[in-house]
Amino acid sequence: MSTLALRTRPAWDIDRWVRDFFGPATSEDWFGGAFTPATEIVRDGDDAVVRVELPGVDVEKDVNVDLDRGYLVIHGERRDERAEDKDGRTLREMRYGSFRRSFKLPAHVTEDAISASYDKGVLSVRVAGAHRGAETKRIAIDNK
Repeated sequence: MSTLALRTRPAWDIDRWVRDFFGPATSEDWFGGAFTPATEIVRDGDDAVVRVELPGVDVEKDVNVDLDRGYLVIHGERRDERAEDKDGRTLREMRYGSFRRSFKLPAHVTEDAISASYDKGVLSVRVAGAHRGAETKRIAIDNK
């Protein structure tokens, strides 16, 4: 599947939502890596939860979650090797690549507010309080 095919309309919709809330992602997110994992961001009360599909990845060795100058940065490498014997021949397919996703965080978020876990091929990063204070507040207009 080509990289272009992976960037379908729903992915752009999610990324647009992320840009609207967190600010623009860095250009590396779109063009820098050979592998772009599927990502979803959901609101859980005042928290934001970023879920990244990383099946078969050794998260202890190959994945990092960083807070870098106000950005949540998820980066690493995916290594996948498959072998199949068919008609006395061995077919090997290797899929791998580095990835990097970064999201601008609200100014009040500190490293203490970020936690990460990995379960059944999904990395979940919780940003506690990311949505705190994100409600729209109406300003009265003084009509003289």
